Amino acid sequence: MTLTRKLHLALHPYGVGGPGQHGLWKDPSIAKNASTDIRYYIQQAQAAEHALFDALFIVDSQFINSTYPSHYLNRLEPLTLLSAVAVHTSRIGLVGTASSTYNSPFNLARRFGSLDHISGGRAGWNVVTSFDTGTSRNFGLDEHLDYTTRYGRALESVQVIRGLWDSYEDDAFPADVERGVFLDPSKLHALEHVGEHFRVAGPLNLSRSPQGQPVIFQAGVSEEGRNLAAQVAEGIYAPGGTLESAHEYYRDIKRRTAEAGRDPEHIKVFIHGGPIVASTDDGARRREREIFEEDNDFASNLALLGRGFGAHDFSQYDPDAPFPDVAHLAEKGGRTGAAKIIERARRDNLSLRQVVETALDFKHSPFVGSPQTVADTIQSWFEADTFDGINLAFRTNAELELFVDGVVPILQGRGLFRTEYEAETLRGHLGLPVPENAHARQLVDVRS
Repeated sequence: MTLTRKLHLALHPYGVGGPGQHGLWKDPSIAKNASTDIRYYIQQAQAAEHALFDALFIVDSQFINSTYPSHYLNRLEPLTLLSAVAVHTSRIGLVGTASSTYNSPFNLARRFGSLDHISGGRAGWNVVTSFDTGTSRNFGLDEHLDYTTRYGRALESVQVIRGLWDSYEDDAFPADVERGVFLDPSKLHALEHVGEHFRVAGPLNLSRSPQGQPVIFQAGVSEEGRNLAAQVAEGIYAPGGTLESAHEYYRDIKRRTAEAGRDPEHIKVFIHGGPIVASTDDGARRREREIFEEDNDFASNLALLGRGFGAHDFSQYDPDAPFPDVAHLAEKGGRTGAAKIIERARRDNLSLRQVVETALDFKHSPFVGSPQTVADTIQSWFEADTFDGINLAFRTNAELELFVDGVVPILQGRGLFRTEYEAETLRGHLGLPVPENAHARQLVDVRS
């Protein structure tokens, strides 16, 4: 059976180890400079492109302390990284993370617009509002902005940036040598935006790319995050979790998108996935347990807990005393996740140690097993409307190869995943429309 709805796959490289991967940097197959070696990212992107993945996804943050994950301590800036990768690939989408809280819209519009041109229409922007509260001090501010302000700023930032991307109509440059006309000035438009958070005159000194505008991605589980996604996102990174929770999230995002007056098919939900593939189910489960033991370090897990509370230092407390009162620290950090931790600690009268152990206890991943088992699970989740795609993270190149060589052919054989690229742009891969230039649309509306 050939399905009309196709699965999307993205690759999420983590170099020497992201959150919860405390022991990965010790693996002899991991280069200790992977997170700053452009050759690592080029190799990852080329492997994913060979496997016909939709996109390479690069995360980012702008604050650290010495307890942060190894990859976070020493890594490349996303737009610089992706620009280098762009010239070593030809089809795979290139999605970078950048904060709307700590970047000006004009700079973001120009940087992502440039990546879109360099790559021939393969750029995407993952809009974040900055999870780490300490980022404010790196930008001359005493305090991190509150949730309402950050998300209001994010919405306006996207609106401004999209306006700047439409500065030129698509036929603005006739470059007519005989008439001596390079630019048709009637097709260049200043933005003249004045809003609550930004004043931006424009225009942007960059034309539109083959895909019209970079694809907007967003990640968030809070009410503000979900509402922002429904209004502006074309792709969203979801947490995953259980089949039931993933289905609820998927259904909620699609509903909100429709209520915002948009086509729910024009927002693609990617869940996080870290498949572990082996020749047998038992072998894969053993490897899953080994990975947990490699990463299960209490001090590192305690520091990881602190990220959701503004990089709070939980090591100052007696781990066997009741969980401390830190609710005030969650409001400007990872509010949604922190609130759940606090609620569970109070309800069950947990100590700090118990909170860490229960929050980061061993949990089976759904995508673990033989190639057949992993493919079966992906198919069952996909057909249950829990995601449109998976944002895949692999610890090593060998694990990526096991998935590509073992699981992808099964998904292709079932008609779930492409057997060749059918488009040149990221929008094309995702089945998203090319945005019509706002000024050209207004002209058509006036004439009609």
